[in-house]
Amino acid sequence: MKTLKDVISLKFKTSESEGVIFHGEGQQGDYITLELKKAKLVLNLNLGSNQLGSIYGHTSVMTGSLLDDHHWHSVIIERHGRNINLTLDRHMQHFRTNGEFDYLDLDYEITFGGMPFSGKPSSNSRKNFKGCMESINYNGNNITDLAKRKKLEPSSVGNLSFSCVEPHTVPVFFNATSYLEVPGRPSQDLFSVSFLFRTWNPSGLLVFSNFADDLGNVEIDINDGKVSVHINVTLVKKNRIDISS
Repeated sequence: MKTLKDVISLKFKTSESEGVIFHGEGQQGDYITLELKKAKLVLNLNLGSNQLGSIYGHTSVMTGSLLDDHHWHSVIIERHGRNINLTLDRHMQHFRTNGEFDYLDLDYEITFGGMPFSGKPSSNSRKNFKGCMESINYNGNNITDLAKRKKLEPSSVGNLSFSCVEPHTVPVFFNATSYLEVPGRPSQDLFSVSFLFRTWNPSGLLVFSNFADDLGNVEIDINDGKVSVHINVTLVKKNRIDISS
């Protein structure tokens, strides 16, 4: 396909911070890739470069953050020549691609949810998308409907299911006055705790526990946006250990 205009839209939700949402490339060096990187949305686009190096077409635009929250996010890419509108959850960003070419020349298949292994260094370092997509529309073609009715030719489809599995994790919301108290484990030498958290507040107490027999305590908190671990041991001269990250 050689196109002057493109309209690509879809919705996705995921709890993964990395993954290729769709990818297409051509023999002339053109490509378009939409992917998640560090839970941000990145669009890489190249309408063509020349071998002399005087025309460099690679363009990369990043938008959004914390998109691994397992909520639905809507993406629309509208291209007319070198002019691009990238809309994420109704927030539109306009930009122009680098280079001098207006047409997107894609000779190979377009893949959704990942990219084929091409032997290039860029292909094997990228993760496939893990999550749910719906309402995939590529230049007027309803891709999800065609995939479900097995009307895509040629197609190489892995383990697809036409339903969205909810994650097993159960989040807990704290309102700054609430807390969760759980029983400790006496006569154990090991103290181990792990959790995921998300907050807009720069400071707050995350975990606190007293050791048995008045041996001290451990405290994990956020202070000015940094996570700090404080371990107090009453029986040792240097009785306080502070770790910050």
